[in-house]
Amino acid sequence: MAAAGPPPSPRSARTEAKNQAIRDGLEPLAEGERPVWVTYAALLATVLAVLNIVLFAAGVKAKGATFSSTVILGVVLLVAAGGMWRSRYWAVLGFEVLLGVTAAYAAISLLVVTSFSGAVRALLALGIAGTFFWKLIRAMARIQMPLRPGDRRVER
Repeated sequence: MAAAGPPPSPRSARTEAKNQAIRDGLEPLAEGERPVWVTYAALLATVLAVLNIVLFAAGVKAKGATFSSTVILGVVLLVAAGGMWRSRYWAVLGFEVLLGVTAAYAAISLLVVTSFSGAVRALLALGIAGTFFWKLIRAMARIQMPLRPGDRRVER
């Protein structure tokens, strides 16, 4: 018989109790329901995709940006937006990855900023990406949440 580990500490027991209370408070998505922050994220992804392509076509280019990289990013953002609009877990998770990379890049760029406007842009990017990242976590939990006994299964 395998030895059971040390008994859980009072702190970890309290943390697990809080986590369980949060899980119990989550409601599964109703048929056709989309969490509000997922809707906002889908709109943000759409705006960023269109803006990225339009600005590139207008001649505004980020350092190192090419036509193919701009189109690929635009397509990825549009696919994520479409998936999020349909409340697909994979789309929200993929957008979370993009938000996390953006927030990390913005935070690291603050270490080497050389102008006030650069610092403002980095802080703005960090604030927007961080806010969306945080708000989408609970939405992802609701999207992947299993149905309770007696609930109808909605195909995803």
